[in-house]
Amino acid sequence: MNRAIARALRGAVACALVAWSVAAAAAPVDANTATQAQLEAVGGVGPSLAEKILAQRRARPFADWQDLIDRVDGIGRGNAAKLSSEGLTVGGVPYRGGPSPAQQRGASAAPAAAAGAAPPAGTTPAK
Repeated sequence: MNRAIARALRGAVACALVAWSVAAAAAPVDANTATQAQLEAVGGVGPSLAEKILAQRRARPFADWQDLIDRVDGIGRGNAAKLSSEGLTVGGVPYRGGPSPAQQRGASAAPAAAAGAAPPAGTTPAK
C-alpha cells in the first residue's frame, strides 16, 4: 500500500512541476520592467536586441508598442507581431498591429510573380 501512495505522490509532484514550467514559459515579459535575462528568454530576442530595448528604456519607459517600434532599431511591425506572439508586451499590452503594408504586399506579390501571374490592373509590367 505504501508503494501505491508513493507512486501517486510522485505522479502528482511531476504534474505540478510540468504545470508550473508551462505557466512560467507562457508568462508575459514586459519591455518596461524585464531584466536582460527575461528579455532574452523571449523567442526572437537575443543579447543585442535586449540591450537595445534596455538602453532605450533607460532614457524613458515605452509609452506603447509604436513608441518601442520607433525607438528600438531592429523592431518593426512584423517583428513586433512575432515578439508579441512569443510573450513580449509593452505596458502589459500585447501588440495588436500586424506586418506593414509593404511586408504584406511583398508576401502576396512574390507567389504571384513566381507563378507568372499578370500584374494588377492599372500597373505596368516590369521589363
